[in-house]
Amino acid sequence: MFHSGELMAQQLAGFSTDSAAIYKTMPQQHRLFYAGLKQFFFSVADADGYPVAALLQGAPGFVQAIDDGHLRIATASLHNALYLPPLRPGMRAGGLGLDFSNRRRNRVNGVIAGVTAEFVTLAVEESFGNCANYIQRRSIAESDPQRLGELEYLSALDADARYLIAAADTCFIASRVQREQAGGADISHRGGLPGFIELKNGRLQMVDYAGNRYMNTLGNLLLEPRCALLIMDFHQGNALHIQGKAEINWQNTNEGERCLLIEPERILRIRQLLPAVGLEVEFAASTLAIRK
Repeated sequence: MFHSGELMAQQLAGFSTDSAAIYKTMPQQHRLFYAGLKQFFFSVADADGYPVAALLQGAPGFVQAIDDGHLRIATASLHNALYLPPLRPGMRAGGLGLDFSNRRRNRVNGVIAGVTAEFVTLAVEESFGNCANYIQRRSIAESDPQRLGELEYLSALDADARYLIAAADTCFIASRVQREQAGGADISHRGGLPGFIELKNGRLQMVDYAGNRYMNTLGNLLLEPRCALLIMDFHQGNALHIQGKAEINWQNTNEGERCLLIEPERILRIRQLLPAVGLEVEFAASTLAIRK
């Protein structure tokens, strides 16, 4: 159920997980959940082996489970994720469905089984839910499928990028690990109060708060430190996509949790990724309790 990196991460964190609700196919409640989504987070590896984290968008139904072992994604949703590498059958892919209106999320990992002009089909190998901790509740309007985001590659984090990082309460981290000589892909949510991601000595420092104890992301990073962060600015509708190598500090003393240190290597600013939604946000109780 857990690969060697996940088992190592659990040990380093000081606990063990004897069982987990990780399924080889999608339970019915997961299949129904995906059909109602307007946003779906997606990860594959690029040509250099770095994970890529992308937000796919569409009207409810653009993601559909056609049976318990296959998830179908409308190819049109790739229109606004221009930095994704070309998808092809056999690529490992990770998916995360998140409904910001009710803070529910489910993960699905597998292999791309088919790519057509209409659909990308993912053959499911792992399906599991995650708790709602640190997910901020907010309302997000449907994106115009014809609107293209603006991409800007940065050589360094400029003032606007630093401000976005300091104000962020939500990001997504993509990781991967070698499985049977093929790269397993995964994407996961991270959240906290604004400031939970900091820039220190040129590296991003992100507190990793306690979650489901599966240690999927940290276990991947122990075996393959390359990762990607998609850091969201819901107020302006923008995001930063940062690829780099992660180091894990298991003895972070600031808030009693682990800490990820990421050296930015490739930085991409994405403007108009989402419709701007203003400042209305309801912080999760778990988020508000962080510094009490």
